[in-house]
Amino acid sequence: MTDTSSTTGRTVRIGGASGFWGDSMVAAPQLVKGGRLHYLVFDYLAETTMSILASARARNPDMGYATDFVDIAMKSVLAEVKRQGIKVVSNAGGINPHGCAAALKALADAEGVSLCIAVIEGDDVSTLMPELRERGVRDMFTGEALPEKVLSANAYLGAAPVAAALAAGADVVITGRCVDSAVTLGPLMHEFGWHSDDHDLLASGSLAGHIIECGCQATGGLHTDWEDIPDWAHMGYPIVECHADGSFVVTKPEGTGGKVISANVAEQMLYEIGDPGAYLLPDVSCDFRDVKIEQVGENRVRVSPARGRAPTPHYKVSATQLDGFRCAGSMVMIGIDAEKKARRTAEAIIERTSDILRESGLPPFTSTYIEMIGSETLYGPHARTRNVREVMMRVVANHPQKAALAMFAREIAPSGTSWAPGTTSPGGGRPAVSPLIKPFSFLLDKRALQPVFVIDGVRHAVSIAPGAADVGAQPAPPPAAWKDDGEASEEVRLIELAYGRSGDKGNISNIGLIARRPEWLPLLWDRLQPEIVEAYFKHLPAGRVERFHLPGTASMNLLIHDALDGGGPSSMRMDPLGKGMAQMLLDISIQVPRSVARAAAARRTG
Repeated sequence: MTDTSSTTGRTVRIGGASGFWGDSMVAAPQLVKGGRLHYLVFDYLAETTMSILASARARNPDMGYATDFVDIAMKSVLAEVKRQGIKVVSNAGGINPHGCAAALKALADAEGVSLCIAVIEGDDVSTLMPELRERGVRDMFTGEALPEKVLSANAYLGAAPVAAALAAGADVVITGRCVDSAVTLGPLMHEFGWHSDDHDLLASGSLAGHIIECGCQATGGLHTDWEDIPDWAHMGYPIVECHADGSFVVTKPEGTGGKVISANVAEQMLYEIGDPGAYLLPDVSCDFRDVKIEQVGENRVRVSPARGRAPTPHYKVSATQLDGFRCAGSMVMIGIDAEKKARRTAEAIIERTSDILRESGLPPFTSTYIEMIGSETLYGPHARTRNVREVMMRVVANHPQKAALAMFAREIAPSGTSWAPGTTSPGGGRPAVSPLIKPFSFLLDKRALQPVFVIDGVRHAVSIAPGAADVGAQPAPPPAAWKDDGEASEEVRLIELAYGRSGDKGNISNIGLIARRPEWLPLLWDRLQPEIVEAYFKHLPAGRVERFHLPGTASMNLLIHDALDGGGPSSMRMDPLGKGMAQMLLDISIQVPRSVARAAAARRTG
């Protein structure tokens, strides 16, 4: 285990400048100017992003990385990063980290800035796919056999290669696919000398990375009480002040917008972690259930250390395949019975184009989907909007042939002159036909890969802890049983009693709920039984519901299986990642004692 006595008093400041490929160009300059940073880290990669990068590299072998990292982010801060001695870690390398490094070096040379750039290799497993198919490896969620052709196949590497590259003197570390939190954990392992068996510390550092990996989601973004968050236009990006014992403080640059508050940080902790007692990462199996989050000052939130166990002996591999093509078109309907007109229009488009396919001897659509944006389609039987007078009709079709969907795209606009009165469109021309990217995942023994870092053309192998079968954490006891004492009850919306945030884990919707008062959690636990939540979302349709208790933050995590129409790029819904699921659940009404209802009302009006 690591002796942290020599580093106890140190604080390492890390700024999170990107939550995805497409985050704001203001982030890096803001953090470098006002963050007093030791490290600037960027997270760019999602499953869909990897397939986009694979397609880009197929067209141009120099591409395949997140170009914004070089062309926008680093170009805006390169000289100042060098002057301040800020180290940079980014997974912008995608499927071509050496191409990314070459582009950054060219920029640095042009500006007369000397940089030691390290590249992490070892995540690409595409060459192993034939062997894995022969061995009968299957998708870890669906059980389907691995496809014959893949666009990308990359293992989620951990933080150990990043730490090793920094120890070798790298100013900038560029990785391919790694877990999002690794770009933060790697610097902490290097700075504090944490070892592979310091499981509690690695879990704590991973939590720090998880909090800042989504940018402004830690500084007021997506907060349930969004009206309380000031100055959206100048939102501050997150900074973690990390300590050798694994604790850290979340903050942001002074003078920026947004707000760092404990409830928002708690929302982000629960975001997309699944079982909070078994958040499995390449370096450590994390347990966040007893983590405490407290406000310690204005825009300063302290997060206590987490617990950890040995990691599993496997990497998770995220791969993508081409599964045909997709086209999504829309028209706007205005006037009396707008929703009815829109639905009939969408049905007519599908019927007409299906006839054309049949008459042309082409196969039928693989699947179709209709939504009425503005009439609360996603809410199903819980919709409150009736007799709306303007909606956007959205109609989606999948087909194995691109030409078939080009025809489908052409046949949407004629609805503007053929059918319902009040049909119009905001313009923009015909909808595009795009490749339909289907993700799949499987586990791979860590011994099958050898991560390395490369500096100045020299490759250095990195030793990876082998891991062990995860025995799982002891189940957390449920909250104390709620006992109704006969007090008169009132109906209150859940949002008055809890904060919530949602996201996805593949085809699973992950909803985190934090009680606004810790003493209310037993009541919420009693009222939100899994079968109640399952019934509320049954129209999606949704499958079984798992529920997990986090005593440290008086919160719960809900996993709703099979709720996202396949999830990610496979889903045909307008909310494929389940971002709105918490908002929908927060609108449910539950019976609570009158005293609780009054306390909730006082909070709202006070």
